[in-house]
Amino acid sequence: MPQLAPEWISRPQRGAIGASGVWACGRAARPFSAATGPRTRVRRARARASGMPTASRAVIRLPGVTGAAKAESWASSPGVRTGMRANKGRDTRPELAVRRAVHAMGLRYRVSARPLPGLRRTADLLFTRVKVAVFVDGCFWHGCPRHHTVAKTNAEYWAEKVRRNRERDRETDRLLIEAGWRPLRLWEHESVDEAALRIAEEVRREARPKHS
Repeated sequence: MPQLAPEWISRPQRGAIGASGVWACGRAARPFSAATGPRTRVRRARARASGMPTASRAVIRLPGVTGAAKAESWASSPGVRTGMRANKGRDTRPELAVRRAVHAMGLRYRVSARPLPGLRRTADLLFTRVKVAVFVDGCFWHGCPRHHTVAKTNAEYWAEKVRRNRERDRETDRLLIEAGWRPLRLWEHESVDEAALRIAEEVRREARPKHS
């Protein structure tokens, strides 16, 4: 258990480790003044009696940390690491373009939402009333048959990752269909106008009354 050090800092981020190996927790420290209320003075007196620091912001020195903490990356090169960090989980350019086109057609939807509450799968566009879930898949990450390329470094790792993504996509589609949803998958290379038309047709088809 690290010991509390009698040092204070003003406004670093919560839980951040600074260059001196100091971890800050709690609220920002405020200097003690004569205007402090009686309850606060009582609490501080009790803290002093118990040997604990009396300021409202404590600093914990982590054992063995002498400088800024640097997380080691397993990326094969700085370029690969930069590309991985730039990869966004939502609001990619293809997603934004499709959303704008669909919105311009008068359709309304939820963004980055889960069709099924108990399933950790997120659709890029979700039409809850007609139960249509739209996924805009990246050509590399989801193994596009036309544009997927083999990675030059860590080829086996990336091939396995793409294979798992494709299996996950098939499982997601199956679970959605079993739950009464209509999954619709688009590739990022598809024409935005054509993709928007496909979505509109699917939504309108599902919105029609179904006769038994």
